Amino acid sequence: MKTKNVYLALGIAIIGLLAFAGCDKNDDSAGGGTTRVEVRMTDAPGNFDAINLHVKEIVLKSDERSYTFAAETGLFNILDYRIGTANPDILVASGEMPSGDITEIRLVLDDGNTIVVDGTEYALTTPSGQSSGWKVKLTENPVLVPGVTYTLLLDFDAAKSIVQTGNGKYLLKPVVRGVTAATSGLISGSVSPIESYPEVLAIQGTDTVGTVADPSTGAFTIGGLAAGTYSLKIVPQDTLAFPDSTIANVSVSLGQNTNMGVINLEN
Repeated sequence: MKTKNVYLALGIAIIGLLAFAGCDKNDDSAGGGTTRVEVRMTDAPGNFDAINLHVKEIVLKSDERSYTFAAETGLFNILDYRIGTANPDILVASGEMPSGDITEIRLVLDDGNTIVVDGTEYALTTPSGQSSGWKVKLTENPVLVPGVTYTLLLDFDAAKSIVQTGNGKYLLKPVVRGVTAATSGLISGSVSPIESYPEVLAIQGTDTVGTVADPSTGAFTIGGLAAGTYSLKIVPQDTLAFPDSTIANVSVSLGQNTNMGVINLEN
């Protein structure tokens, strides 16, 4: 009983915080929820020993607003990461942003980029005026669904990104293609009656992910779920007043919201 009361208190506290945040006219996530985004990089091969990149940040544009994710990695050799190998990609940046359409991605590099050719390391210089970064070519504009985790894979074309000048120097003009993939799905719905104040659990094998239904509406969402089949268990705060309920074979697909509708608990 104590654990369920803690869940209920947390649910009420979170709703209160969201209501308070909704009063801020500058609230980025108003009306649409948020989505977690992971930005990873991989390489399309080039004939070099190493291309050492120092990423400063990734800038995502949505609804005419920019969202900046600081890089989470230091200098790395992009040639070490290739699809189909033991190291297919590297996590560069991640964070939460308002859900919706991504209309632009920019790769912003820091200083210190180098290239190794025939055992010799050279500095990679970038053309002036590139402080805003390099625009990533999107295969399509991704639409981010609230509660779903997405991976933005930036495919760095090594052969096209390096330009050798006549004086033995090397220029870096990144040519990058962006591909989006959802890496999780979600289950949503509502529980009736509202006063059952239930805990909602998504169970798959020995793994359980839970949430608390909104005490004012009965609505719930469980996000960040791997694709697969789950059992959805509804556990009211007072199991003497309301019976618990389990729904088997709930299917979750990547990037999709499995809406359970209204789940009725009989007195």
